[in-house]
Amino acid sequence: MKKLFALSACVCATLVASAADEIGFKPLFNGKDLTGWSGNLDLWSVEDGTIQGITKADPKLTHNTFLVWTNGDVADFELRFSYKIVNGNSGVQYRSKVLRQGAQGPIVGGYQADFEAGKTYSGILYEEQGRGILAQRGQKTVIEAATGKPKVTGSVGDTKEIQAQIKHEEWNEYVIIAKGNHVQHFINGLQTVDVTDEQEAKAPKSGVLALQIHVGPPMNVQFKNLRIKTLGKDSASADTLKKFTGKWAPTEITMNGTPVEREQLDAILLTIDGSKYTSKVGDRLTEGTLTVDESKSPASMDVVRTKSDGEKATIPAIYEMKGDTLVVCYAFSGGERPKEFKSETESGVLLVTYRRE
Repeated sequence: MKKLFALSACVCATLVASAADEIGFKPLFNGKDLTGWSGNLDLWSVEDGTIQGITKADPKLTHNTFLVWTNGDVADFELRFSYKIVNGNSGVQYRSKVLRQGAQGPIVGGYQADFEAGKTYSGILYEEQGRGILAQRGQKTVIEAATGKPKVTGSVGDTKEIQAQIKHEEWNEYVIIAKGNHVQHFINGLQTVDVTDEQEAKAPKSGVLALQIHVGPPMNVQFKNLRIKTLGKDSASADTLKKFTGKWAPTEITMNGTPVEREQLDAILLTIDGSKYTSKVGDRLTEGTLTVDESKSPASMDVVRTKSDGEKATIPAIYEMKGDTLVVCYAFSGGERPKEFKSETESGVLLVTYRRE
C-alpha cells in the first residue's frame, strides 16, 4: 500500500508539474477540422486528430506550398508541437509573409524551423524565399548586419548526436522560441540552433505562422498538439530561469585574470530556485534575485544581491548554458556588463564555470 501511495503521489506531482509548464499556452488546432487555417485542401486534411499534408507522384507538386494559420501574426512567442514525417521535407514558417498564391496553394517566405525524413536539415533555421540557411544544426550564429550572412560564434551541440535522438518516421517534439532578434529551435528537448539576427532591414519581427509541404518525392507529414504562448520580457525570463533551478558547483573560477585554487572551489555552492538564488562560500551566505534576457547576444543576467545592511546591489553579467554546464561572467566590481567570456588582470571581472550537481 505504501508503494502504491508513493507511486500515486509521484504521478500526481508529474501531472501538476506538466500542467504548470503549459500555463499561458493556447491551442492553434481544434483536433477536428481546419478552422483557423487556410491552404490547398487537396493536399491538407485532418486525420485522427492531426493536421496532415500529403503529396503524390501524380499530380506532382510544382512548388513548396503551405497551410497558413489565419488567426493573427506571431511576434515574440514560444511554439510547441509534435510532428511525424514519412519521406520528404517540411517545416514550420514563423514571422513570415504570404508572398502570393501559387497554382497549388499559398507561397510563403520567412523564417522556417526545418525538419525532414533525412538526416541533415532537421532543426536548422532556414529563410524560405530569402537568405537561405541561417544556422546549420548544432550552430550558434550571428547574422551579420552588413552582409546578411551567418557567422558561427559557438555551438549548442553535436549535429550527429542531435540527429541520433530524432525518431525516424515517428512522433518528435519541436519547440521554437522567438524573442526580439534572437531565435532558438529544440527537438526532443535538445537545442538545435541559436541565432541572433543583426541585419535589421531583413530580420522579421512578426508575421504569419504556416506549415509546409515541399516539392520532391511523395510525402506525408503530420502535426498535432500545436500550442503557442506570447512572450513578454518577464515571462521569457521566468521560463529561462526554470531551467537554472537546482544546485550548481563551480569547476573553474578566474578573478581578475587569476585562477582560483581547487580547494577554494569546493567551499562554494550556488542554489537557484526560479528567480531567487543563494550563494554559499564556506560559512558565509548571500541571497538575492536573478533576471535574464536571452534576446541579447551574449545572453545577459542581472544579479541583485541583498547586502547584510538590507541594501541591494546589482551585478551585471553575461551567461551561456549548455546542458548541465553554466558559464557566467560577472562585472563583480560594479563596472559595465562584460561583452565576452574572459577575465583579465585588474578588470574586476569574475568568470565562473558551474556544473549542475
